[in-house]
Amino acid sequence: MFADVGTARIFFDTAGSGLAVDGERMVERPALIVMHGGPGFDHSTMRPYFDRFADSHQVIYIDHRANGRSTGEQSSLTLAQWGDDVKAFCDVLGIARPVVYGNSFGGMVAMAYAARHPGHPSKLILSSTAARMRFDETYRMMEERGGKDARAIAERFWTTTDDGAIADYMRVCMPFYNPPGGNAELQAQARRRAILRGDTLRYFSTGEMRTMDARAGLSKIACPTLITVGDYDPITPVVCSQEIFDAMPQGVAKLEIFRGAGHGVHRDQPDEAERAMRAFLA
Repeated sequence: MFADVGTARIFFDTAGSGLAVDGERMVERPALIVMHGGPGFDHSTMRPYFDRFADSHQVIYIDHRANGRSTGEQSSLTLAQWGDDVKAFCDVLGIARPVVYGNSFGGMVAMAYAARHPGHPSKLILSSTAARMRFDETYRMMEERGGKDARAIAERFWTTTDDGAIADYMRVCMPFYNPPGGNAELQAQARRRAILRGDTLRYFSTGEMRTMDARAGLSKIACPTLITVGDYDPITPVVCSQEIFDAMPQGVAKLEIFRGAGHGVHRDQPDEAERAMRAFLA
């Protein structure tokens, strides 16, 4: 399904109905918009995990502009536009006061959306994300896990992002995003089934992603916000989540650090991540 926001067609899919039967009446369920990482990937990397929340919410997955199945001109690919797309998407479909979940790049979009439209979301969940990149810590952790070769590949990817750099980074560095064992094969399957738009990945990763600093805008966010991060995560390490928490108004945000979890805590500690989310959503 697609929602036309004027300058792009945003692909979306849902799990669960917007109305639930309750005896003699129909009860409206709140919307939970789930936003994938990347950039360049599609929403399939988030499934089927978040389908489980369809028992209490209508779960809506989107492909960001120029990601996955969605359209959009490269010249429009900014965090400001991606953030505005969330508001426009809701306006088109009549979604009011959504809960918005953003993982990794999706969390960057979620922060832009909530800062630019602070009265729109009811709640915000920022998972394994960053207001600004901390490449110093990323390169250190890559070298710690994969030696100097892994560090060199990471540095090349984040400075050139040509086709060879992308392939090497996916092969060597991405497996270090999460601890070995556990759900590693499920994560590999998710990467294999995903649509990867290399042009979008290259454009953002060599541009705004390197220079962004969203911390000032975080002071505008007014809704309750849950920030989750794994201490094994090398790409958006704990220091990034701490910076987000410190930049938000006092009493708005809650920071939860998952020991032994990597990038996207739901991948490594699904039960613990679900408990944290359900407590927050309740």
